[in-house]
Amino acid sequence: MSVDLSETKKDGGLTKEQGQERTAALGTEASRLAELLFAAGTHGLLIVLQGRDTSGKDGSIRRILSYVNVQSTHVVPFKVPTELELRHDFLWRVHPHAPANGDIAIFNRSHYEDVIAVRVHTLAPEAVWRKRYAHIRAFEANLADANVIILKFFLNISAEEQDLRLREREEDAVKAWKLNVGDWKERELWDATTEAYEDAIRETSTADAPWIVVPADKKWYRDLVVAEALVNAMRKHENHWQSALDRMGAAKKAELAAFRATKK
Repeated sequence: MSVDLSETKKDGGLTKEQGQERTAALGTEASRLAELLFAAGTHGLLIVLQGRDTSGKDGSIRRILSYVNVQSTHVVPFKVPTELELRHDFLWRVHPHAPANGDIAIFNRSHYEDVIAVRVHTLAPEAVWRKRYAHIRAFEANLADANVIILKFFLNISAEEQDLRLREREEDAVKAWKLNVGDWKERELWDATTEAYEDAIRETSTADAPWIVVPADKKWYRDLVVAEALVNAMRKHENHWQSALDRMGAAKKAELAAFRATKK
């Protein structure tokens, strides 16, 4: 797979208003499909969000949560590993949060930090993190075999746009709490991080667990790309889910008819 992370400003030839209108329509369809996923209970959905600071992971999560049933959805933020987590293999802390059938899990960062941050900050030797690509492919194949639909988004922001957003955060009294000097330190590792993401995406994008690189400089276009991918992934299973629900409905009707017959 060829990976090019140079494009961050795409708009699909749409105006902001056109993009937002299309996103709203997709959101309505995503809500309907997510309800089918929940009711049929035959598949889970895993959404992985990766990206640099300010790339829009939190904003994407808020948008996705506006489409789906929050009762069947859980969001998992993966931060710096705890001491206990570091004493286990790198996937130990991730697997318990994989979605059950009928559920949706959204990962805010993920197991990919163990081939991105670990690599960029030299927290493990190359001989260790490079083997993890194969472990990740196997882990995600296992999830796919268990009927988990996997979507992995890299929110691709430019250095210029990130600088603008960091400065806006600094000047906004409401958002100043998000300030972290580490965000500026990470900018010094921009090229190394880009290379790490390019390798990770190339090594771990598969038919069952594809990477979607999302141009994220324009927030409205980011939301549109995520919504389109989400709907397209669920549409493939719509007929299966509806058939499962039809069978359930027929069985429930038969059960009710048998109960009523005993009352005559």
